[in-house]
Amino acid sequence: MRRTIFNEDHEAFRQMIRDFIEAEVAPVYEDWENAGHPPRDFYNKLGELGVFGIQVPEEYGGAGETSFKYQLIVSEECARAGVSFGGYGVHVNLVLPYLLKYGSEDQKKRWLPDFVSGDMMTAIAMTEPGTGSDLAGMQTTAKKDGDHYVLNGAKTFITGGVLADRVLVVARTSPPTAENRRAGLSILVVDTRSEGYSVGRKLEKIGLRSSDTAELAFQDVRVPVEDLLGEEGRGFEYLVHNLAEERLGIAASSYASAAAAVQFAKRYVQERNVFGKPVASFQNTKFVLAECATEVEAAQSMVDRAVEALDAGELTPADAAKVKLFCTEVQARVVDKCLQLHGGYGYILEYPIARLYADARVTRIYGGTSEVLKTIIAKDLGV
Repeated sequence: MRRTIFNEDHEAFRQMIRDFIEAEVAPVYEDWENAGHPPRDFYNKLGELGVFGIQVPEEYGGAGETSFKYQLIVSEECARAGVSFGGYGVHVNLVLPYLLKYGSEDQKKRWLPDFVSGDMMTAIAMTEPGTGSDLAGMQTTAKKDGDHYVLNGAKTFITGGVLADRVLVVARTSPPTAENRRAGLSILVVDTRSEGYSVGRKLEKIGLRSSDTAELAFQDVRVPVEDLLGEEGRGFEYLVHNLAEERLGIAASSYASAAAAVQFAKRYVQERNVFGKPVASFQNTKFVLAECATEVEAAQSMVDRAVEALDAGELTPADAAKVKLFCTEVQARVVDKCLQLHGGYGYILEYPIARLYADARVTRIYGGTSEVLKTIIAKDLGV
């Protein structure tokens, strides 16, 4: 069915991203996977292309667009080519909404121009070694000392943490209350050059190998009070507010991955011969691809509706949970079936389907596990 959410400007942007990937990413992508992240100057190239600034207001050097559709296009084109832009997704889809909504005018003037150019890459640090999804149980503290906060603690699974210049660190600035375990959390925008700030291990992952993921540690890191994002003690409220967009971003990349898997499999089975005829000629192959294409179209429809809802300011946390749950489960099924159609070659990393398979597993974990999402949806249903 014909998609109706994109116009000519979107399609021109799509072609620009496709050409950029072909020229700047695809030829060197294997090097990025081996290194565990793109070279630092790649992010400046994205900045020059204008990708980081699409949703940044013009007064700070951006294009002033408000639609999420451009980020959806990037997800689709990266999946189509079997590549990733490293820390791009966290920088734009996770961090930027916080800076735009909760940053002061002074903070926006200080940070957004470098955000747009790629001179300042960002990450967000929520998860701790002992807390996982239980953000209210975090142990990292930030105690006020004059005109600074003194930050102590550790974070893990921080995407973009190796190359980040500023990290949004969620820390406890006051103890929880008896009525509310989530009270007392705040967000500090920490300069990674600060004394006492250290990057621990770059974590070796099953997939997403071109995206750096790190452990971070803070030992008496002094953070100026003017680098507090929003108001003290309202951190959990801010996190919940931005989860809908984060989850839509994951859903979009998951749907795009599934769509790409179908295309990779279709191309492979048409070219590969078994028992003297193309794999595509077997009834099982046709049935599997038909099942996968149908699931992908359903996921695409769900993502498109959710993007329109987000752009209209109407995407609820429960709606975002539904679209992430559905799209990540579709991704898992479709990529697995498409790998099976590749036979033994599907297990070889030089084939993009193998990378898609490895990359897909985490989408049902990060940004809210499938189990957490089901709880949110059930609560919204009143059960």
